Amino acid sequence: MSEERVAIVTGGGQGIGKGILLSLASAGVNVIAADINQEAAAEASREAESLGVKAISCEVNVVEADSVEKMVSVTMDAFGRIDHLVNNAGITRDGLLMKMDDAAWKAVIDVNLNGTYLCSRMVIRPMIKQRYGRIVNISSVVGAMGNVGQTNYAASKAGVVGFTKALAREVAQRNITVNAVAPGFIQTAMTDAIPEKAREQLINQIPMQRLGTPEDVASAVDFLLSDAASYITGQVLAVNGGMYM
Repeated sequence: MSEERVAIVTGGGQGIGKGILLSLASAGVNVIAADINQEAAAEASREAESLGVKAISCEVNVVEADSVEKMVSVTMDAFGRIDHLVNNAGITRDGLLMKMDDAAWKAVIDVNLNGTYLCSRMVIRPMIKQRYGRIVNISSVVGAMGNVGQTNYAASKAGVVGFTKALAREVAQRNITVNAVAPGFIQTAMTDAIPEKAREQLINQIPMQRLGTPEDVASAVDFLLSDAASYITGQVLAVNGGMYM
């Protein structure tokens, strides 16, 4: 990738998002760590900058249009362009549907799906103007196969896939690609909290017999953002160790 490229990573202060951010920085891409946790975003941007690129942080709440607009403005002021957007920000509010309250449903849909919509809508204009752009949306294996206690999360991530395919058709003629990466179960603070017995049962469902790493996901994102993937759009790249084929 060219070191002149500029990438925004939402949820870039921690977990998978931070792994993506640092991988892009290692490849010479200037990065914006955008996260609702300002301290985490600032730390991630410092780590990225230590890799020899220009990196800034931005506090953002992806469900608020004004906040997303500010993120885009900060990026344009700092770099004058936006080449890549990785819509990674996401949350879970797990529970069986019969016991799920409206707030848990709405929060997950708002962040995971509506956040992807808002961030994509805001960056499309500068990408169209420069006639170049790459968007990668982080979906999930759960969006394809479902999971008990995650109807809200599965719905949001399945929605991300449909959104990806429709937007890809809208902007393809402007040299903008839109793809998705669908991780399986990845080793993060969230999966570290799973009890050992449940963790073993989970791993037994994965043909490769291990959880994925943030770096596994980052490698897939790196590819889809690269010039090597310039003729790939509207696709979903599964990174799940064979859990769902």
